[in-house]
Amino acid sequence: MRKFTGVAAFLTLAVCALADEPKSVPPVEKELNEVKKQFEEKASAELVKTFEDGIEQVAESGVLEKAIKVGDDAPDFELLDATGNAVKLSELLAKGPVVLTWYRGGWCPYCNIQLRGMQNILPDLTKAGATLLALSPENPDNSLSTAEKNKLEFVVLSDKGNRIARKFGVVYQLPEKVAESFEGRIDLPKLNGDDSLELPLAATYVIDAKGKVRYAYVDADYRKRAEPNDVLDAVKELKK
Repeated sequence: MRKFTGVAAFLTLAVCALADEPKSVPPVEKELNEVKKQFEEKASAELVKTFEDGIEQVAESGVLEKAIKVGDDAPDFELLDATGNAVKLSELLAKGPVVLTWYRGGWCPYCNIQLRGMQNILPDLTKAGATLLALSPENPDNSLSTAEKNKLEFVVLSDKGNRIARKFGVVYQLPEKVAESFEGRIDLPKLNGDDSLELPLAATYVIDAKGKVRYAYVDADYRKRAEPNDVLDAVKELKK
């Protein structure tokens, strides 16, 4: 067996130590801001203003005040995953904590960044005993496409009609001018299977095994998302 001494031994031990540490996941904020910047550079000033005004309207609608907060009990629910299997929150909580994260749809670049970020921490979440679920108003076929496109290994649920998002208080009506700007580009009625033009907020929750919300990230600005590492830290805190 080869022995290492001096500097060689130190470097070998350092490499081994690094190998044992969980991989650092870069913040999604940087990538989100890059997409935002690209949009603002390419889009017309009128469209940029329409979206900015839309975000402000959602923030002022009162939806943030209605959203479930830390300390609240999470409503139980049952939904179908992308392959048609039933998933019930209470059954998962019987096994450990659950992370819920909402996304608007596979058409949303900010959502895809968030989903990939959550995928990056999935091994550590699983190691911590947590289950990760993503919810979207997309039809099951579209949810499956989103999962495949982003190479997601966690469960993606189709919350048709935003039924569960409504229970958690994180659903909002798409502002009229924003809805008009979607015409010819994003067909929400077709993607979601209804004409409500409702979408979920950028919301992520950590729920402990007793069904209590222990971490909540809710924002009216779809360009902002919970940092995956913050979510992971919240899950790890449950064991302390």
